[in-house]
Amino acid sequence: MFRTLHSIRRLRTAMCVAVAALLLPLAGTVQPAQATVAPSAVPGAGYWHTSGRQILDAAGQPVRIAGINWFGFETANYVVHGLWSRDYKSMIDQMKSLGYNTIRLPYSDDIFKSTAVPNSIDFSGGKNTDLQGLNSLQIMDKIVAYAGQDGLKVILDRHRPDASGQSALWYTSAVPESTWIADLKSLATRYAGQSTVIGIDLHNEPHDPACWGCGDTSVDWRLAAQRAGDAVLSVNPDLLVFVEGVQTYSGVSGWWGGNLMGAGQYPVQLTVANRVVYSAHDYATSVAQQSWFSDPTFPANMPGVWDKYWGYLFKQNIAPVWVGEFGTTLQSTVDQKWLAALVTYLRPTGTYGADSFSWTFWAWNPNSGDTGGILKDDWATVDSVKDGYLASIKAPGFPATGTGGGGGGGGGGSTVACSATYTVSSDWGSGFNAAVTVTNTGTSAISSWKVAWTWSGSQRITNMWNATYTQSGQSVTAVNADHNGGLAAGSSASFGFGGAPGGGSVPSPTCTAG
Repeated sequence: MFRTLHSIRRLRTAMCVAVAALLLPLAGTVQPAQATVAPSAVPGAGYWHTSGRQILDAAGQPVRIAGINWFGFETANYVVHGLWSRDYKSMIDQMKSLGYNTIRLPYSDDIFKSTAVPNSIDFSGGKNTDLQGLNSLQIMDKIVAYAGQDGLKVILDRHRPDASGQSALWYTSAVPESTWIADLKSLATRYAGQSTVIGIDLHNEPHDPACWGCGDTSVDWRLAAQRAGDAVLSVNPDLLVFVEGVQTYSGVSGWWGGNLMGAGQYPVQLTVANRVVYSAHDYATSVAQQSWFSDPTFPANMPGVWDKYWGYLFKQNIAPVWVGEFGTTLQSTVDQKWLAALVTYLRPTGTYGADSFSWTFWAWNPNSGDTGGILKDDWATVDSVKDGYLASIKAPGFPATGTGGGGGGGGGGSTVACSATYTVSSDWGSGFNAAVTVTNTGTSAISSWKVAWTWSGSQRITNMWNATYTQSGQSVTAVNADHNGGLAAGSSASFGFGGAPGGGSVPSPTCTAG
């Protein structure tokens, strides 16, 4: 969770229950070499490492983090939010269906205390039954395990020292550096051997008086990140170490955690090579005003702003950059232009593949006060407009890990097949929303899918996300988007749409795999 520049300190989360811009060309930049791998392999398997500006999987294939923040462990609920409304598995399934491939899980060091008891979880109607009686870390285990089964990766984010609020530095009088490092090592050890957890974000949004490269060990965030990163890698050398920026460097201020201007001259150097991913946070006017929003050339000025603060690390092939948080209520025209510009800057997957910036959007939760979320206030309905802005930068999911991860049957030869299920999520008479889940039922990976159905009534599609469609009379054909066509055996993807009028019968879709 972010805090804004200078004196602006706006609380974003409920602590208890409660257009496109001009893209600067990459001419003259270094294009990293592509690893030679078997083309049939699904990217993302195993632990990851870095090479230049890219993140590579265990086989050397480039991967793109295209995910979502799901907060709550860092609050006085000591668990992800929304479990008062829904089962955790259903939300993870929905994240996957929307094309997100990674979950960033913020936490505070309070979750290591025996006095921190997870609360506000609904166990009625069969919801969350396997979480009863568990502490925060045990619930985190369940979320990690199920995410892995769904083919999602997890990044753990040390968001705060305690549930009471954000801190400028990585330590406080109540939570010293020794506790911070001990807890980081505890998590790194806990998930050793579980490649669902690909890394740890060491501390959220360092800001003034935190410095970068000043040499004062009490405030130099770069030096602290090296100490903590080495500690993490000493017990789990396979993890990525995500290092955020600061607020001010060389007199130039920006978003909390969003200023990586010093990383080029003063890089984070760890004892295990190829593990550092730099992380920036960036927001719109619903969070705070910044000078660049009132520039007369806005939004064409934004690529230059991002280049200065963090984009240069990617464009100069220094290191991968992960925009760990960005978000907006999307209510103002300025914010809409900002998000369109940022999505363009982050590089569409369909054009650049995984040779792109990585990202996790803030947030899944609707109860983020100055950004809202991908879910609306009912914790079920998708804000399809906000989610739609992200469609071009979503990326394929990863191979399932752990038990129950699916997979094709054995036997000789491989089969290519898929199935589709159609579900109406809401119907108000004059219109309705529906979702279709596509599952690879064959024994080999597929690269594309097509779903068709025929309505018995006069229904027409009004909008669709995570797929494209054609409609002729009562017949509809939907084809995968760029980011969700590839499916490993046993894995699934989903798309949704709005239609009108409501009240129609549910058709039986057919699926064709390619």
